Amino acid sequence: MLDWLTGTAFTVADTPTSRAELLGFATGVLNVWLLARQRMWNWPIGIANVLLLMLLFWTAGLYADAGLQVVYVALGLYGWWAWLFGGAERSRLVVSRTGAREWMVLASSGAVLTLLLWLFLDRATDSTVPLPDAVTTALSLMATYGQCRKRVESWWIWIAADLIYIPLYAYKGLYLTAGLYLVFLALCVFGLRNWQADLRRLTAARPVAPGPAPATT
Repeated sequence: MLDWLTGTAFTVADTPTSRAELLGFATGVLNVWLLARQRMWNWPIGIANVLLLMLLFWTAGLYADAGLQVVYVALGLYGWWAWLFGGAERSRLVVSRTGAREWMVLASSGAVLTLLLWLFLDRATDSTVPLPDAVTTALSLMATYGQCRKRVESWWIWIAADLIYIPLYAYKGLYLTAGLYLVFLALCVFGLRNWQADLRRLTAARPVAPGPAPATT
């Protein structure tokens, strides 16, 4: 099975494209589209997608990205559960904003993770792109956390990560995957607009607590 997945599906400009990359493209687009639409099926399809990408990245020498896919499987299972039961009184989650304290924790954790991964990849592996690999890994984990909690700002983090991923994958010769992340970038904008609209609807529908009666004279 692994030999079949890593085998060449077709060749573009003398660069072979594996079946794993081709299937990763298809499942990745479907996953992000379902996520933008807040469909629960994004989680099982997303798990299948990251397993394919794990194989692809490992063979391309993107070790941090390959390891990241293992974490994505665990986060995919958690996100699936959280969307179903992570809301108030174990109800389904609704779209919300990231709080200031949450931002501080995410930013500091992302900075520390980037530094540690950069040092590890630079000194312990043969990675040719240790810093961008580390940065995109940290950003992706931050965005996935927000996705699991339905934080609308997670789309902005994904957009920032995609803007680095696209030239990175092109540099590594993964042209189909670079094209996939161009599609992801467009879908992220679509998802951001959808989630923002949903948040506005939820805010408008939220009942306002009654205040004190106005003073009369």
